[in-house]
Amino acid sequence: MDAMQRLIETDAVKRLKERDPLLFSDEVDMRQKIMQRLGWTDLAQTATGRIPLVTNLAKALVDEGARDIVLLGMGGSSLAALTMERIVGSAPGMPRLHVLDTTSPASVRSILGECERASTFFLFSSKSGSTIEPLSLYAIFRAWMEEEFERPTAGKHFVVITDPGSSLEKLRQHDVMRVALSAPATVGGRFSALSMFGLAPAALIGINLGQLISHAQSMEQACHRRPKENPGALLAAFMVDAHAQGADKVTLVCSKRYRPFGLWVEQLVAESTGKMGVGLVPVIEYDPTMPTGFGSDRAVIVMRDHDDSELGSYVTQVTAQNPTLEFVLREPTEIGAEFVRWEYATALVGHLLGINPFDEPNVAEAKDATSQVLAGTAEVPRAIADLEGTWVTYAGALADQPAPASLAEALSPLATVAAEGDYLAWLAFLPDDERLFEPLRRAATSASRSTGRAVCLEMGPRYLHSTGQLHKGGPNTGVFLVITARDRTDVDIPDRPYSLAQLFRAQAEGDLVTLAAHDRRVMRVDLPDSSPATVTALAETLGAITGG
Repeated sequence: MDAMQRLIETDAVKRLKERDPLLFSDEVDMRQKIMQRLGWTDLAQTATGRIPLVTNLAKALVDEGARDIVLLGMGGSSLAALTMERIVGSAPGMPRLHVLDTTSPASVRSILGECERASTFFLFSSKSGSTIEPLSLYAIFRAWMEEEFERPTAGKHFVVITDPGSSLEKLRQHDVMRVALSAPATVGGRFSALSMFGLAPAALIGINLGQLISHAQSMEQACHRRPKENPGALLAAFMVDAHAQGADKVTLVCSKRYRPFGLWVEQLVAESTGKMGVGLVPVIEYDPTMPTGFGSDRAVIVMRDHDDSELGSYVTQVTAQNPTLEFVLREPTEIGAEFVRWEYATALVGHLLGINPFDEPNVAEAKDATSQVLAGTAEVPRAIADLEGTWVTYAGALADQPAPASLAEALSPLATVAAEGDYLAWLAFLPDDERLFEPLRRAATSASRSTGRAVCLEMGPRYLHSTGQLHKGGPNTGVFLVITARDRTDVDIPDRPYSLAQLFRAQAEGDLVTLAAHDRRVMRVDLPDSSPATVTALAETLGAITGG
């Protein structure tokens, strides 16, 4: 029976609209937990009521001279905002938005050097209020503000977005921060694009919320229709039918403007479906000219501008070889509708695959491992080779690899151990700098083009709150390369026994430990520094050994 027929026979669309937890689990203990994660199904409809609060806040901050907004958050608290900023951008005369979802000291120092205290305001975004990254970043930037301003004045530069009653709400009161914007407690982070987590930063940079929400509301209504007329159900059925045929790599190919949307989709799909040994592997393709050399494990979804004729022609070519679906957008705020389409589709995929899309059971493992690394109690796999300052480590299912004599030899397992249907994941704990990630993207595109194999380039620690769940809980089809660098740049974290550089490195090593514990095929290269020359040399070697 195909996926669409199963959606019809189980009355899945109606049951999802009615928030029936039995759609996802018949375990008594799970029902209440699932009920507490289904509040997103009418976020578009209720979003209009949130517009006055956030637009008034935006006006107040602009009147106070705001030129820069820095969002401190991770995963679901940051990715929708990052997506909207990169696709739609700031309106004329409105502040710039900097999404800081990394613990890289170099990235933090860049913000400190670029922004002026008087004209910089912060969104401290965390659903639980206990996430280590935004808490650490807040401590740093709060101390920075208090170097110039008295405590109450500094506090007015911080706006909190969190769940009602969270520890962050209590911290806001204690630290005299400006205001707390409440997000529904019944909405998980990755389904929260149309809650305050997405709408507040969008308002602060002048995005037209009326248009964004109007598109979202139309899509939400469409996702309540019968399955065969329902955009969310059609997308879900496409992905699940492709998965049943072995095409489990959901490959997103976008017009240049919409490529950032892949980062949001990546988290939603990977973290929702990658568990219990199953899952869909989201793959972002950066080269729209590439595409007819995909393997049979690819299902291709094209998201393009209405006037992108090049990508329109591409659809015709790739359809001949791979399952393909196309979405055409006429203007940027239509991503409001795409948030809704993908959320409904992902929930229905969970139902069809027999998994709960609203939990993330393996994410906490890497967090715990990070804490153990910081405490000095974790057994971090050691390097077995020093190649002119680049240290090489093999772990998990690659632990028996012999010591290599060159970097090319060290990286060769990435090509030799990957079988048909596997994917490569390059997990880069590097500063968020295009000079570093662009050569790695070129190498990933080259490797994918020459082998037909999916190559995923991820930025740490962002991916720990995104595809990290899939890496540990999904199918054992990934071959992982953890990239770190021994940079000297550092930033102290007030009232913490560790610095930001120590945290950044511990997060990489914590994930290495966790991947190894799951017997994944994983290796690490620890570079002597993260200069563009050093990273480009690594990227060129990666491209060469993977067939580029």
